[in-house]
Amino acid sequence: MALHFLVENSSDAAVGDLVSLTGAEAKHAAVVRRLRVGEAVTVGDGAGVWLSGVAEEVSPSRVEVRVSARSEEPAPHPRIVLAQALAKGDRDELAVQAACELGVDEIVPWQASRSVSRWEGPKAVKGRERWSTIVREAAKQAHRAWVPEVLPPATTADLAARAASQQLLLLDPGASTRLSELEPDGRDIVLVVGPEGGISDEELTKLSEAGAERVLLGETVLRTSTAGPAAIAVLSVALGRW
Repeated sequence: MALHFLVENSSDAAVGDLVSLTGAEAKHAAVVRRLRVGEAVTVGDGAGVWLSGVAEEVSPSRVEVRVSARSEEPAPHPRIVLAQALAKGDRDELAVQAACELGVDEIVPWQASRSVSRWEGPKAVKGRERWSTIVREAAKQAHRAWVPEVLPPATTADLAARAASQQLLLLDPGASTRLSELEPDGRDIVLVVGPEGGISDEELTKLSEAGAERVLLGETVLRTSTAGPAAIAVLSVALGRW
């Protein structure tokens, strides 16, 4: 499979044009991936544009790709959104990385009441930037035409407000309805994953009263780092993505 790179200014490129990789992307291509002149590559803008081409110039500071084919992939519908509770260590980052590889379309950091990690002030900005970097690299590795957006941290009230227009699903080991039995209703699906201590009773009540549905993945209790990706895999089958 051809190496894939992301270039935000490639959206207007046409067949025959040169697309330039610069900065960190060029260095990664030339030094880490050892791209060579004449090698086939693909380039995306992260918003649906997909270019195929051949490397004509390769250096750590600049890579030039001659476009041989162009296509545009429509945005997925309905979208899968992951509301991932902040977790200690790197568990939330592992969840975000795997979710992106598996096809999530949007990621919402959730400041749950039981989250050990707290994103406040400058830490919230740095945390979002860190997750965005993880998402970008995971999307590139997975050869995704669309790079999911990482939104600012959300409160429980923010998530409850989404239930008015989106299908909000709470991953809850105490639920009686299996996720595999649920029928998507055509709206965007928001998967809510709690932190290590789980979603509190107060949060479950508030979100359920707003219209969220409590769903069960299976008989075992999954870590916060694996619950979201596992649920995305189940939904990908239900939505016909896989």
